[in-house]
Amino acid sequence: MTIRDDIVAEVPRLRRYARVLLKNQSAADDLVQDCLERALSRLHLFRPGTNLRAWLFTIMHNLHVNTMIRARREMPGSNGDAASDCLDSAVPPAQGEGLAVRDMERALDQLTAEQRTVVLLVGVEGLTYAETASILEVPVGTVMSRLARGRERLRVLMNGEDPNAPGRVS
Repeated sequence: MTIRDDIVAEVPRLRRYARVLLKNQSAADDLVQDCLERALSRLHLFRPGTNLRAWLFTIMHNLHVNTMIRARREMPGSNGDAASDCLDSAVPPAQGEGLAVRDMERALDQLTAEQRTVVLLVGVEGLTYAETASILEVPVGTVMSRLARGRERLRVLMNGEDPNAPGRVS
């Protein structure tokens, strides 16, 4: 099995993360394509023996952040919050989904961008805290903190509790 085969094996995970992140199938597919193009053109920079999935997710994360920054600079009337700007312009999926999935998507949308990213990378993609920290270029403790706060907020939102009640951690 070659490195290119290993990259192809990661495509479903990259697509899943991009689709949840962007809420737009076309934009998500474009992000995955850009990620794969960048990875293949810079394959010589990958260090054998290191985590290929983490390397690919790092590339995707950096591409996404760069796109958000560029969009914020180019968008007239932007409120300055790139994550919010991208989410506000997202198109909801047209296919029918179960109520639980929609509730979870709505709850994820209410997390901060930092919490949502960590919850998706650790909870959905199964990356370790260390891998997630490496991708996001933050300390492991920051990943743990964001994950704990994100999970608690998701629990509150999914249970229909008031997320703004006194004593709630956000």
